[in-house]
Amino acid sequence: MYRNDGFRELERQECLRLLAKVPVGRIVHTRQALPAVLPVNFCLDADGAVLLRTAATSELVRAIDGAVVAFEADEVDAATHSGWSVVVTGTATVVTDPDEHERLARTGPRSWAPSPREVFVRIDPELVTGRELVGGRSIYGLDLSS
Repeated sequence: MYRNDGFRELERQECLRLLAKVPVGRIVHTRQALPAVLPVNFCLDADGAVLLRTAATSELVRAIDGAVVAFEADEVDAATHSGWSVVVTGTATVVTDPDEHERLARTGPRSWAPSPREVFVRIDPELVTGRELVGGRSIYGLDLSS
C-alpha cells in the first residue's frame, strides 16, 4: 500500500483471514465518472473472492458488472489506537451460472435489505493488500498514543 508509513504490511493470506472476521465492508467503484463508495455486507468464497448479494435491478449491479473495483474492510479500536485495513482489487461480475447461483443461495451472504429478485456479485481478488497498526505503536517503535 504505502511503504514507510509506519504500518505493518499484511500478507495475502493474513488479509483474507482478517476479512473473514468482519461482516461489512465498502465497495469502491465509478459512478458518473466519479469515485463512489458504498457500505455492503459480504462474505468470502473458498477461493478468497468477495461475494455480495443485492437486488438484480440495483444501480450498483449496473455500475460494477464487468468493472474493476476495490473492496475495503477494516477493524479499528480507537481506544487502543490499533486496527487493520484490507483492500481487495479485482473485476466484479454478476454470477450467471444457475448451479453457482444455487450454491451461493445456500452458502453465500444474506442481503440485509432483501429484494424479490437478487443476484450475487463476485469480486475476484486480483490484488489483496493490507496493513495493521498494533497498540498505537508504529513499526519504528514510536508511541502514537500521546
